Parts: sequence; structure tokens; C-alpha cells
Amino acid sequence: MSFSIELELQKFPKKVALKDGKKATLRPLQADDEKQLHLLFQGIPEHERMFIKHRVQDIKVIRDWCRKVDPGHNLPIVGLIDGKIAGIVTLHQQLGGWKRHIGRISVLVHPASRGRGLARALIAEIMDIARRVSLEKLEAEFIAKQDAAVKMFAMIGFSQLLRLDDYVKDMQAITHDYILMGLDLKTDEEYAGVGG
Repeated sequence: MSFSIELELQKFPKKVALKDGKKATLRPLQADDEKQLHLLFQGIPEHERMFIKHRVQDIKVIRDWCRKVDPGHNLPIVGLIDGKIAGIVTLHQQLGGWKRHIGRISVLVHPASRGRGLARALIAEIMDIARRVSLEKLEAEFIAKQDAAVKMFAMIGFSQLLRLDDYVKDMQAITHDYILMGLDLKTDEEYAGVGG
């Protein structure tokens, strides 16, 4: 599967048009993105950062992400507007075991860049890559208070698979409902009605 990922990475950088007519550049995360990625996370309001699974205020965490990218397991794609990282999407994969056909995606866009279509562009790109590397399903995890994200994923075609009350804790150890959403990926042949 990593060979397919490497082929996909050769197609970057890519330009995409946003709703406001500006262009965003999509490309894989690079080792020298450490400071910009840290700035992205610092720009996320504290009440939203509580829902992020990792301690993104810690520059060491960001440094590790940037320097230890393993596209076969975690493929982060950044969206740049005016040369600055405005969003990130990651495709998380398990290369073996009973969930090897399922990818998990996470996405985050800076508040100043929301509502412009960057999140959708990032998700569409990672969904396309997931199809090409033969993943069959995608998952996305949320805390129930992430209403806007849940709605956006539903509009893209994800459906709620599971909701567990008071199941997860945020960074302040407050419990929240956990939502798992999923999407069955279809290949181009299935879209065209040619597939089985």
C-alpha cells in the first residue's frame, strides 16, 4: 500500500479554488512545517483545542509529527492560503489486522479560513487518496459538541455509526459523548455502474 501512497504524493502540490475565488495549495506535511503547524494549532480557540486528542500546544508534539511522517500509517496533507498553513487533514491507516481496509480521517481548519471550502477540499483530496490506495471505508471521530464538523461530514456522505454517552474525556478530563461516523468508499467503476 505504501507504494500507492508514494505514487499519490508525486501528484502534489495541487491548487484548489476556494469559495471566495482565492486559491489554496494542498501538499503533504513537511519537516520544515513545524512552526507554521504550531501556529495553526495556537490559532484554534481553547474551547476547541480541548477536543483534540494530542497536546498540540506542545511544540515537541508538533516537531515529532513533522519530522516523523510515515505516509503509510498517517498521511497529513496541509492546505496553504497565501503561503501559510490554514488547515490540515490526516488519513490514518492500519496496514494489517482486521481494520486494514478502513482509514480514519481528521481535519482541522483555522477559524479565519473557515467557511471558504478549505475543509471540504482537504477531505475530498484525502478521500480520493483513500480510494486509490484501495481503502474500502473511512471513519471520523467526534465529540458530540462538534456540531458543525458532524454536520459537514454528514453533508459529504458520512453517517453516524455509533454514539456513546459520556465515553471520552477532553484535555480537562470532562466527559463527552463520542460519535463515530463512517463512509463506504466507492471506486470509479462503481460510480459508473460498471463494478460488481
